Amino acid sequence: MLVKVLIDNISKDELLCEWGLSVYIEYRDKKILLDGGTSGAFARNAKRMGIDLNAVDFGVLSHAHYDHADGLSAFFEENDHAPVYLRTGSEENCFKKEGTGYKYIGIREGFLEEYADRLKYVEGDVELAPGVYLLPHKTAGLAKLGEKAHMYREAEGVWSPDAFTHEQSLVFDTSRGLVIFNSCSHGGADNIIREVGETFPEKTIYALFGGLHLHESADEDVRALAERVRQTGIRKIYTGHCTGDRALEILKEELGDTVEAIYSGFTVDDIAE
Repeated sequence: MLVKVLIDNISKDELLCEWGLSVYIEYRDKKILLDGGTSGAFARNAKRMGIDLNAVDFGVLSHAHYDHADGLSAFFEENDHAPVYLRTGSEENCFKKEGTGYKYIGIREGFLEEYADRLKYVEGDVELAPGVYLLPHKTAGLAKLGEKAHMYREAEGVWSPDAFTHEQSLVFDTSRGLVIFNSCSHGGADNIIREVGETFPEKTIYALFGGLHLHESADEDVRALAERVRQTGIRKIYTGHCTGDRALEILKEELGDTVEAIYSGFTVDDIAE
């Protein structure tokens, strides 16, 4: 299994960076793109990294936010055949509450209609290929996390805390255990690990890869999450994007070498399939 971060908030080797995330994955005979960042910068990085986006078999949109969806336009320009899978709960209606107003943070308006022929909506647990799965959240009460993060959705003039029904985990079965990709983990990293474990009770979980959405969290909340994650027994956390520098520092204090920071160009190639 090969994993390469095409775009993240920080970069090395003079690759581009932006507030967003895009990850390229090779697993068995499949080439997969997870998210497209905010712009087409990930595609330019892919060329510099020797990755042919036209060879991608399918894409996945982790959730309905601009910093993961909007760059997919560049992917569709490079690749004329691969479908992109997203949750049926994905709409252009995600906002962040700021004071008395709401800031739009969703998929670029008109995107879902423009690329309707390339988008494949999924429900429930889905096996995309042998050993490759998409899982929705199965934890009740996630709207409380949305409210705490000041994230809301609007429908016909009604504002509701986001319960993250548009967020999904991309899971791979490897010889080391299950590897989970959840780009922002809005539903809570510990909840996500538990959800996957309950879906595959006969499997061990090796790693979680993605942002943890802790960049605005208090230190005590980060430490509490670290303890809950420790209790899951997971062996690796590859994280960046919306985790935040301070939270990453605390996670490393609490979890040690379990935690590794990602960046544009970051590569993992030692997870056997």
